[in-house]
Amino acid sequence: METKPVSSKLYGLIVLYEMHTDFLIRALDGIEEKDAENRMDTKANHIAWITGSVISGRYHLAKSFGIDLPSSTGELFKDNKGIIDDQAYPKLEDFKKDWQKISPPLLAALTNATDEKLEEAYEMPGIKMTLFEMISFTIYREANCIGQIALWRRLLGYAGMNYL
Repeated sequence: METKPVSSKLYGLIVLYEMHTDFLIRALDGIEEKDAENRMDTKANHIAWITGSVISGRYHLAKSFGIDLPSSTGELFKDNKGIIDDQAYPKLEDFKKDWQKISPPLLAALTNATDEKLEEAYEMPGIKMTLFEMISFTIYREANCIGQIALWRRLLGYAGMNYL
């Protein structure tokens, strides 16, 4: 996919964004629903929670650009809520649909973001930063979470993530 961002400071982040858009789907490929919420007798976040939290992050970031689409994450991830024991999370297929729904309009918004837009204040409870800093953090976190899902794949007996 060819991207030509207005803001040169976003170019590298947009390249990563596009990679993550593909990599999350690849990381989830073939994972059965019975394993999506398997925590293997640990307190670790399971695949469904990790996936939902990444998707929630994109939807939340999109709102900064005036994109307000509904997602299956609902209240489960509101205000950066952690994993909830014994909570049924949406199916991975529903999460994938959400990911594929939000990714194109958010990519367009990032591609067309001006430097002025990127310098806007962005606030979360206890945190003040610029929109550019939030975009950077979100993309960093996506990489981290996709890596966690890739590790879960191996721990649950699946083949490693296919990057091709």
